[in-house]
Amino acid sequence: MAPTREKILETLATVSLPDGGDLVSRDLIRGLMVQENGAVSFLIEAPAELAATLAPQRDAAQARVERLDGVSKATVILTAHDATPKGPPRPAPAPSAGKGAPPSLKIGQHPMPQDGPEPIPGVTNVVAIASGKGGVGKSTVASNLAVALAAQGRKIGLLDADVLGPSQQMMMGTSEKPKSDDGKTMYPVEAHGVKMVSIGLFVDPDQAVIWRGPLITGTLQQFLFMVHWGELDLLLIDLPPGTGDVQITLAQKVQMTGALVVSTPQDVALVDAHKAVDMFHRVDIPVLGLIENMAMYVCPNCGHEDHIFGEGGVKAEAKRLDIPFLGEIPLAREVRTAGDAGRPVALGEGPVAEAYRQLARDLIEVGVG
Repeated sequence: MAPTREKILETLATVSLPDGGDLVSRDLIRGLMVQENGAVSFLIEAPAELAATLAPQRDAAQARVERLDGVSKATVILTAHDATPKGPPRPAPAPSAGKGAPPSLKIGQHPMPQDGPEPIPGVTNVVAIASGKGGVGKSTVASNLAVALAAQGRKIGLLDADVLGPSQQMMMGTSEKPKSDDGKTMYPVEAHGVKMVSIGLFVDPDQAVIWRGPLITGTLQQFLFMVHWGELDLLLIDLPPGTGDVQITLAQKVQMTGALVVSTPQDVALVDAHKAVDMFHRVDIPVLGLIENMAMYVCPNCGHEDHIFGEGGVKAEAKRLDIPFLGEIPLAREVRTAGDAGRPVALGEGPVAEAYRQLARDLIEVGVG
């Protein structure tokens, strides 16, 4: 027989917090559910700064509940909510001579809102790479465009703003932890000539990031303003799909040069790409152009060209919206193998690499790259 809610709460009250009290007396338990088969689940919800220290308490809570008679399994999720802000984000100070060990940063703290969009010190252009829908290859475009620009002598940064589903650490082939001099600000890692930051460099690759909006947007602000980006011609920001918290925060906090919207040519992707364009127009971020990804597939054996996801859909949408069409990226097996290997396909040769080089040249020509 499963234990009662009261028995579980009594057990959770034995888990002490580092700053005093316990999980129950501090009212941190949310969504407690007890099923007939003995499965128990609940959230530990705390202010962001406290939540960053509570992994041991989460583990202890799970272990103690699972020891109760009648409990078959306990699922415990540690999450965070916004707390009273403690101060505004500050530009990263000038780096000192040496770089220390990986920082024990409180990733996810929520800085005080700024008066308005601010420039990132040392960064000339800031461009978001967006899509309305997931799965269209936006992150692949971001990593390949970054290395293509760097190969042409530009100083490029890449910020992985997809906090819940980071992938740039894998696509760029690095697991190096960012280093810090003071435990508050950090240096980006460098891969293939590109400076890069991703939450994926801070968390276990098998661990899900289960955060609410304030923690996600706080992390984005840290990556924008508490990283020693140095002098960059362009910072590319790989956005998550959709039109939510991260996109709104970017518009409110950063002086943006513009956005690139990636889509496949199929109608179901174009519908959401149109929504992304509409969002950027509403928040006064210029849409620099549309990119058609997975435009066509050329059989490596016979040379036959097949438009698997449709033909010309993004180009037609760009014309309809009066937005520049920036080109087509082919669908090819080497895109997948190169991304999985952490060496973007744009570093090599072939039609896909040339498509990215041409896209990079076009951005440089208009003064963005």
